[in-house]
Amino acid sequence: MRTFHHIGLPTDESHPGEYFVEDTKVWVTDPRKHPYKVEYLRFEADSPVTGPVRDLPHVAYRVDDIQAELLGEQVLIEPFEPSPNFTVAFILKDGAVIEFMKFEKDSDLPWK
Repeated sequence: MRTFHHIGLPTDESHPGEYFVEDTKVWVTDPRKHPYKVEYLRFEADSPVTGPVRDLPHVAYRVDDIQAELLGEQVLIEPFEPSPNFTVAFILKDGAVIEFMKFEKDSDLPWK
């Protein structure tokens, strides 16, 4: 099952309340605090994230099974855990970047 979670927008500007995700070297905001569920992503110069995930907006869905969502898809970033009990992966589908998020437990922003 997929549930809409947020829209991610790459930016070069700092935003209030950013959190740093060490694995990807990106600053992110909490989309739950934005009236339209927008997450801003500000990448450090040495971030390992390149290509469409870094350059294009994305739509994120909370899912029950990330591996099932990835079957037959063009995977941009394989599943990884930016924090305990939280896994994400990115695909490219019809020119759109899609993020899948799997929470092992209900939580606030997992890297908070």
